Amino acid sequence: MKKKTHGFYHNTSIVISEKGKILSKYRKMHIPDDPGYYEKFYFTPGDLGFKSVKTKFGKIGPLICWDQWFPEAARLTALKGAQIIFYPTAIGWHPKEKKKFGKSQLDSWITMQKSHAIANGTYVVAINRVGTEKKGKKNIEFWGNSMIIDPSGQIIGKLGSKKEEILIREINYKKIDSAREHWPFLRDRRIDFYKGILKNPADE
Repeated sequence: MKKKTHGFYHNTSIVISEKGKILSKYRKMHIPDDPGYYEKFYFTPGDLGFKSVKTKFGKIGPLICWDQWFPEAARLTALKGAQIIFYPTAIGWHPKEKKKFGKSQLDSWITMQKSHAIANGTYVVAINRVGTEKKGKKNIEFWGNSMIIDPSGQIIGKLGSKKEEILIREINYKKIDSAREHWPFLRDRRIDFYKGILKNPADE
C-alpha cells in the first residue's frame, strides 16, 4: 500500500531487480468493493497506467488481484511488451458460500487466467494466498491454487490450497513466438472498430 498524501492511498506493487534495485512500481487500476474488503473506501484507482518492466530475466507485466478479471488490462499489458503477466492475488471463499459456489468460483478464476495467456500469447503467473483471515463475522478462506500458465493456456505448474509453498518452472520465450504465429490474435485485431469499448453501458 502506498500513501500518496493524507487520506489518499494506492494499492501498489514494486518490481525489484536481482541486485535489489527498484525498477518500477505499478498502482492497481481496478478497485473492487466486496463484502469484508471495501477497497473503494480507502484505495483510489491507479494513475500510472499499465506496465512492461524490462528485467534480466524478461519483460514483466505487473497487475494486482481484481485487475485479473479484466481482459483489457491483460491486453494492454501484453501490448506494452510483457512476456510474463504477474497477478499477486488475495481471493477466496466466504465459508458460508463455499459448499454451493466454491467449485464454480475457483473454476472461473482458473479459466480467466488461462484465457489471458491464450488471448495474448504470454505467460501468466497467478499467485494467491492460502489460509483463513478472520474479519469479525465475515471470514474469508483463501483458495491458493497459485499457478504458472504458458502461452497456449497449459498450466505448467500449480500449488495447493493448504500451505505456503514455492513454485519454480523453466520459462521458454520461444513459446510466445510460436503461440502468436499459430494464434495471431494480436495481429488480427480490428482497432479501427473498437471505439465502442470506450463507452460505459450505464451511460447508454
